Amino acid sequence: MQNVSKRTDWLVRWLVPIALILFACAAIYVSTTFKKMPPILKRGIQPSDFPQLVCGLIIALSLLMAWFDPVRMQERVVTKTWLTIALMAGFALLVCIDLFIALGCFAAALSALWGERRIGVLAGVGLLVPLAIFFLFDQAFQVRFPRGLLTNMWYG
Repeated sequence: MQNVSKRTDWLVRWLVPIALILFACAAIYVSTTFKKMPPILKRGIQPSDFPQLVCGLIIALSLLMAWFDPVRMQERVVTKTWLTIALMAGFALLVCIDLFIALGCFAAALSALWGERRIGVLAGVGLLVPLAIFFLFDQAFQVRFPRGLLTNMWYG
């Protein structure tokens, strides 16, 4: 029985960091497909540089986590965890309609799932936070978001 426990401990200790590292490596690969900016337009880093730096940080932190603070399985995964994963899948599906509808629904539903019961707070998280994010990035940083139901109305 102890061999099974040691195998399970090893699997749990390394499964999460390995999954994170594989995801980061896949993201780095995808970022290599980004178009390069012509030298005359380049004012800083290339579009692929920032995601690659973030993914490198994720890889480094995952290795540090595995070495210094390994994940330890203490109990079975609770229902709330599975519902959170289901909400993330719902978010991914709603993004096809509109990023900000998905963000608002996900944020409000996740807050409710984790115990928030005040309607004002849920409405703020579901409506005001996505609006603030949209206007901050659209107006201040001049970042255009992918087209969707709401963004089509805003962009025209």
